[in-house]
Amino acid sequence: MILTDTHTHLYSEAFDKDRSQVIKNAMDQGIERFFIPAIDSTYTEAMFDLRDAHPKNIFLMMGLHPTHVKENFKDELWHVEEMLSEHKFYAVGEIGIDLYWDKTFLEQQREAFRFQIQLAKKHKLPIVIHCRDAFDEIFEVLESERGDDLFGIFHCFTGTMEQAQKAISYTMKLGIGGVVTFKNGKIDTFLKEIPLKHIVLETDSPYMAPARYRGKRNESTYLITILEKLSGIYGLSKEKIAEVTTGNSKEVFGI
Repeated sequence: MILTDTHTHLYSEAFDKDRSQVIKNAMDQGIERFFIPAIDSTYTEAMFDLRDAHPKNIFLMMGLHPTHVKENFKDELWHVEEMLSEHKFYAVGEIGIDLYWDKTFLEQQREAFRFQIQLAKKHKLPIVIHCRDAFDEIFEVLESERGDDLFGIFHCFTGTMEQAQKAISYTMKLGIGGVVTFKNGKIDTFLKEIPLKHIVLETDSPYMAPARYRGKRNESTYLITILEKLSGIYGLSKEKIAEVTTGNSKEVFGI
């Protein structure tokens, strides 16, 4: 059984003391591929170091996280553009709009999101979307960029059935992680109505640990908990869930 964590921040300082052991623990559970989203330029070197240490298992993305869109966002976008031109990446992400913490830079977030979608199209890459309290704003930009060259993953999906269907209409897979185990997560109430072909698994570690680990550092190993939850929701074996979702990740990332 091979599993793929489509979204993990393994370069995070939270893993500085035991990063290699965390990766080994996950691989011992059959989790063999780790897709690494970018945040901003300050983490680029750490991302490359991580890839160089585990070249067969680590797959990098490049992008500017919406909560890091500030006064200098155009300099950050220049960095993203330069990196995409000079190095191999498997997606542009994580990008999008986040209005949970601060709405000050909404227009700049929109501009950055649209620009990075266009970079993804230029490089024929998927996008990985971060959305928090911003579904309407995200869908507005996606609609303006709709086309055969727009595809990717709606990371950490937390929306309604209607929003799930709309995301899928833009050729997006739904990234399902720890939220599916939360009592108030709600997505578990309708997820079975979404064909499994639209689903990929993720942890978003070190954040968003599954319910049984709330308050602790999330790890890729906990993908097994998410797998077990989806097995129950869909009434399918864990092996089947792993097979389909890993296949879906290969389709998105082109590996």
